[in-house]
Amino acid sequence: MEREKRKLDHIEFALKTGQQHNSGLEDISFIHQSLPEISLNNVTLTAEIGELELSSPIFINAMTGGGGAETEKLNGDLAIAARETGIAMAVGSQMAAIKEPAQQASFKVVRQENPDGVLIGNLGGEATVDQAKRASDMIEANALQIHINTIQELTMPEGDRDFAGTLSRIEKINSSIGIPVIVKEVGFGMSKETVRQLLSVGVSIIDVGGFGGTNFAKIENERRAKVLGYFNEWGIPTAASIVEAVKVSPELSVIGSGGIRNSLEITKSLALGAKGVGLAGHFLKVHKELGLEQLIKEITYIHEDLKIIMTALGCRDIQELRKSKMVISGATYHWLTQRGFDCSAYAR
Repeated sequence: MEREKRKLDHIEFALKTGQQHNSGLEDISFIHQSLPEISLNNVTLTAEIGELELSSPIFINAMTGGGGAETEKLNGDLAIAARETGIAMAVGSQMAAIKEPAQQASFKVVRQENPDGVLIGNLGGEATVDQAKRASDMIEANALQIHINTIQELTMPEGDRDFAGTLSRIEKINSSIGIPVIVKEVGFGMSKETVRQLLSVGVSIIDVGGFGGTNFAKIENERRAKVLGYFNEWGIPTAASIVEAVKVSPELSVIGSGGIRNSLEITKSLALGAKGVGLAGHFLKVHKELGLEQLIKEITYIHEDLKIIMTALGCRDIQELRKSKMVISGATYHWLTQRGFDCSAYAR
């Protein structure tokens, strides 16, 4: 019951603390194209993330599960929204269901509601190969996220304190389970150094999970008697983290996530080089405040707006969008310049 309560607390405090709204994407500006020379009808949103072939570059990112009937209902609704809009969906950490079999229903519901969809399982970096296979089988997963969340765990009163061997465990899972593995940060971003480490053990898909969205340090600090306030502003903003990851290797599929809320921010993330974009906090807020039907409409509107923006930029598909010209300014420019990246290349 303690784990179940923590899962429900996470949803409550995620809605309470909200999103940071400082992902760095506000520092990205597209160069206007007066003569795009394309038709809206010719724009396609199909995407490839590693081995996954998707009808849309956006997906519902990991949120929850393992919190009893409430999280079962939420995951069921999210799966219906994914089914009705043709997008992929990731579940929250399945360790709860591995340790407490009674919680499996809150995850299995996603495959029941979306039997033909692309579903992504989820476990933490402490997981073993056997646990990874059990998590994948639980929802008949098309891919598996391994989330790394050191800052959240350190801030969590009952969280992990030993992170030794994480890279080795990821390597073993990646080479053993037979489906694509996505390594995902949880709101604090990935540096180019971290991405190189993951690439060195065979990981080919990473989700930067940048700073600027749901802040799990703040969430865990809500649950602490002694607040670790120094972690509340800790992390690499999403825009900078996407660039750090993309520039490591063309072999990588990079997913942008962390405070992304609308079609313009999705477009900017893709133009920076991400091959897909995950949204969690925004979709959770829409669902909680307006319900399932409005969530389905919101995803539909995002798809429509993506095509409109791509038409304005003269981009027929995601590959062309990645070649868009843009100007990087503000804090993101200073971050990337000090880290050795040539921001002017994006404008040229």
